Amino acid sequence: MLGTIAATVTAAALAAPVAGLFAHRAVRRSANARLMRIGTPNGMDEQGFVRIGGIDQWISVRGEDRANPVLLEIHGGPGAANSPYGARTRAWEEHFTLVRWDMRGAGLTFAHGGPVAQGGEPSFERLYADALEVVHHVRERLGVDRVVLLPSSFGTVFGLRLARSHPELFSAYVGTDQNVLEAGRDTSAYDATLERLRAAGKKKAVAQVEAMGSDPRRWTPAQRTAYDKLCAGSDPLTLDTVKKVILGSMWLSPLYSPGRIAAYFKGQGFSEPVTAGTHGFDDWAEGTRFEVPFFVFQGALDVITPAARAKAYFDAVEAPVKAFALIEDASHFAALRRPDRFLELLLTHVRPVVTAGRRTTDAA
Repeated sequence: MLGTIAATVTAAALAAPVAGLFAHRAVRRSANARLMRIGTPNGMDEQGFVRIGGIDQWISVRGEDRANPVLLEIHGGPGAANSPYGARTRAWEEHFTLVRWDMRGAGLTFAHGGPVAQGGEPSFERLYADALEVVHHVRERLGVDRVVLLPSSFGTVFGLRLARSHPELFSAYVGTDQNVLEAGRDTSAYDATLERLRAAGKKKAVAQVEAMGSDPRRWTPAQRTAYDKLCAGSDPLTLDTVKKVILGSMWLSPLYSPGRIAAYFKGQGFSEPVTAGTHGFDDWAEGTRFEVPFFVFQGALDVITPAARAKAYFDAVEAPVKAFALIEDASHFAALRRPDRFLELLLTHVRPVVTAGRRTTDAA
């Protein structure tokens, strides 16, 4: 999805004078590099490669006070690393130590040696094992018993299973762009995608989506990618977020050269097979009881992982503490489109629980 949209946006951008385009980029990247500096006495800024699962994987650990709670992100995709978004989420690092990990086959991990350095074709099982190893690495490096688990989009498929199986490792679960796998029973997102495509007169796309069928368990990885492209591309708000927030952040990130941007999208293609390992999952059947505080902050207008589906699952969850909140004026990628609102929710609901013991919070 992102790769196809990126090609269109890049072509349009390069229609402008190249020298001016890159001069503007250089100025903005320098400003972002200054923004990212951490100079506080108890701050931390470690970015580099750690040996995880037998290969070098990129991990960033940043924050203005090591005494703050630790947030460990599990990014989506597959292959949609969060490493480009440091400038957008800089304010989070005032209140949390933010750990970003580019999975095997994704982002800077993929760019570091390409496909031959990924240890073979990625699978859900292998990435899940990597995630557990990353959790243990972070706990040891920062000297903490538990971390706040912050998965997004496809990352929540890992996140739910990590939180269910290893509650001793996490002080809270915070899902966003929350995915709920339910064995093909809920077709609301699929039906809405078809409705948007029909309204736009996209007959070829309608036929393509209809031919796939509504059960994602039967899709090939390539079909899933094609569906995601059509689902997101047919929604103006999601498409705007991809262009301005996702691609814009990548273009202006101090970490991303043009070569690394190209590698980012190659990594997404490389990571496509991971979804095949989830076809047998059913989050309802696998359990709605969690032994950790459970939070979901969802884009109110999400067309990829609809808020209504996430709320239905949340309502069934049993947890020591739980809260659900909508992020207004946001579709998918809600935390990145509205990082200020997401931080507000973290400070209102999550930080008090993980720093001062468990207590009940009401959703905003």
